Parts: sequence; C-alpha cells; structure tokens
Amino acid sequence: MTRLIIEISRYVLIALMVIYTLQCYLAFFRKDEDAREFLFLRQNVVMFCIHFVAFMVFYLKMERPMLLYFYGAQVLYLLATLVFFRNLYPRASKLIINNMCMLITVGFIMLTRLSYDQATKQFMILVAGTVIALIIPVIIRKMRILTKWAWVYAILGIGLLGVVAVMARSTYGAKLSLTVGGITLQPSEFVKILFVFFVAGMLAKSVAFKNVVVTTALAAVHVLILVISTDLGSALIFFVTYLMMLYVATKDSRYLLAGFAAGALAAVAAYFLFSHVRVRVEIWQDPFQEYEGGGYQVAQALFAIGAGGWLGTGLFQGSPGAIPIVDQDFMFAAIAEELGGVFSICLILVCMSCFIMFVNIAMKLEKDFYRNVAFGLGCMYGVQVFLTVGGAMKMIPMTGVTLPLISTGGSSLLSTLISFAIIQGLYILRNDEEEELEEEEYYDEEEEYYDGRYSDSGYPYR
Repeated sequence: MTRLIIEISRYVLIALMVIYTLQCYLAFFRKDEDAREFLFLRQNVVMFCIHFVAFMVFYLKMERPMLLYFYGAQVLYLLATLVFFRNLYPRASKLIINNMCMLITVGFIMLTRLSYDQATKQFMILVAGTVIALIIPVIIRKMRILTKWAWVYAILGIGLLGVVAVMARSTYGAKLSLTVGGITLQPSEFVKILFVFFVAGMLAKSVAFKNVVVTTALAAVHVLILVISTDLGSALIFFVTYLMMLYVATKDSRYLLAGFAAGALAAVAAYFLFSHVRVRVEIWQDPFQEYEGGGYQVAQALFAIGAGGWLGTGLFQGSPGAIPIVDQDFMFAAIAEELGGVFSICLILVCMSCFIMFVNIAMKLEKDFYRNVAFGLGCMYGVQVFLTVGGAMKMIPMTGVTLPLISTGGSSLLSTLISFAIIQGLYILRNDEEEELEEEEYYDEEEEYYDGRYSDSGYPYR
C-alpha cells in the first residue's frame, strides 16, 4: 500500500507544481486586483498541498513521530511568514512572497529526504533569518542615507574577503568559511549584497569614464581575492553581476563587449595559472574519464538526472545519497532524480519568475541607486541559479555554488532571505513613488482647473 501511495504521489506532486508555475506567469497578465488576490491564494493552497503530500510519504517510509512535529513547525512557519509579510507590508509583492515560501518548501522537502538532522538545523537558521528579513523593508524605506555609503560597502567587502583569503581553512579546495564562536559563516555570501550596494552607489553618482574606471578597479579587487581563495563560483557571480550593472547604468555596449573580452582572457589565463581550474574544466569535458577521481560527483549527478527522467523515481525511490555533498552543490540533481524533469523545469521557471520580478521592479524605480540595487540583486540571483543548474547538468563546469533557498547552507540561506527582503523594500518604495506621482498629477490638475476658472481679480469668469 505504501508503495502505491508513493507511486501516486509523484504524479500528484508534478501536477501541483505545474499548476503553481502557471499561476506565477498568469500573475503578470492579471490586472484586476481581486483576480490577482484569488490567484495568489490558489498558489498558497497548492504550496501547502505539495508540502502535505511530501511529508505524508516521509512518514509512511520513515515512521518517525518527530516528523509530524517538524511538519507542523514548517506549516506554522509558512503561515506566519505569509501573514506577517502581508500585514506588515500590504504593498509588498505577494508573488515574491509566495515564490520565496515555495522555494523554501521544496528545499525542506529535499533536505528532510536527505538528512532529517540537517533539515532541522537549517530550519532554525531559516526562522532566525526570516525575523531579520521582516525588518529589512523598513530599513530600506527609512534609511535614505544608504545611498551615500558606496565606499563603506567597498571597504567592508574587500576587508571581509581578505580576512577569508588569509585566515580561512581550505574546504573542498577552496577557502570559503570562517568559524567564530562555534558558528561557521561564509562571508562571501554577505559580501554579495555589499558588492551590489557598492556598485549601485558608485554608478548612481556618475557614469563618467573616470568614475567607471575607479569602480571597475575596486570590483576587480573583489573578484581577484575570490580567485586567489579559489572560490571560482562567487568570483564568476561577482564579475557577471558587475558587468550587467555597468551596462544597464551606462547603456554603453562597449563596456559590455570589453568586459566579455576581458573575462574570456582572464578565464584562459586562470586555466594555465591555476591547477584547480584545469581540473574543473577537464572534469566538465569528460567526467567519466575521471570517474575514480574528481569526475565522480558530476558523473553521479548525470546518472541521477537520467534515472529520474521526466516523471522522477518518486520520493525514497532514488539514490541521491550516492552524489557527494548532494545537499549543497547538486541539490538540483537530487530533485530531478526523485521528483522528475517536469518538476525540475517548473522549479527553474519559478526561479525565472523571481528574476523577472526583480528586473521589473528595477526598471520602474525612479532613483538610480535603488534601480541599480534591484537589478544587481536580480543578476546575483539569476546567475547563481544558472551556475548551479548548469553545473549539475554539465552545461558548464561545476562552480560550487548553492541553489538559493533550496540547498543547505546557513550563510547562503540568510543572504538570500535578506536579498528578497531588500527587493520587497524596493517594491514598496516603487509603490510609494507611484502614489507620490499620482498625488502630484492630481494637484497639478486641480491647480490648472482653478487657474482657468478664476480671473486675475479673483472673480470667476462668466
């Protein structure tokens, strides 16, 4: 009976995920507010159904009473997050809130499947991070001084990366994290946000050639330190994000072409200068030739994706544990194996809808600084998703970055929650700006009406 329920559940999960994904894109076309509200409500119902079906399977397979408590805690968290965000910030984007909760739900489904203990630890970090995230929109709206601290962001970012490069221990060939008071942090995850704020502030001041040169030099220092630390994934994210922010701010395609040319030359140079880069490229070219060595991880990920096919093997019917550190770099492969290709494509589309929303918010903001920040955070998110998914599918060399809100990793989870909260704050600012413009237009119309109705003497025209 359990086997039958698991078999049925994989089709139910796929169907529900397809429905949720369609709602994401229908939201872009619905203009009526009541229709949009009903659509977002349907998304919430579908999300809780996905969550329930998955944990029902977990309980049938694991038969651990603690799973019921863990499931209840997650339900309470999701309800509280939806209620608090919508009541504290009525003007916040409900689609972004829903997508954030949906990605968190998928993440905890897979984390619970892979390691219950790891999932509970991640949940504690999630709760703390969400409390912080609830405060962020207020800070974005009220602290207008944030626009003036570009050099502070640069100094802090370079300083933190420098400390990691000097003091951090090497993990899987890269210097990534620091342990302070028993707590392990990956500073580069938080420097991503500082980096975006730095670039946004500098380009908002001026897009003159001299300022662009200074900004580029400081951005290059960030990237160089990451390369020295062999954190190639983060280095690539920083580089692409800066290049796109520069292009959008200046609207000069020459910077884009020059950036790509410099990036290509740097990649070739890195291949010959750094042995770990050559290893990654060789594994990408033929992971099966290096199966007994570094190619084992990529090969197992490809096996998992192939085994899952379009409809997946079903929860607990695959072998995602055969992939080393599957809960971090290769979470997408685990999802593709047990939940299937259709589910995985829908997940990518949900991530894309988040990116589209980020860019849409950016394009509608009036102030250059806030527009640059929104676009930069969108690029950071989009590039990270692409690198993770592309690496797992062997589209590109593996870069060692996590799938935001889904993979394990406390620093990645916290920084992503903060990024989403910043976007919400900017969305609220956009709505504030639109309201101010509407008020100005109203008063202008009123003024024109009365100016036309009364003569210079103050008496109405007859």
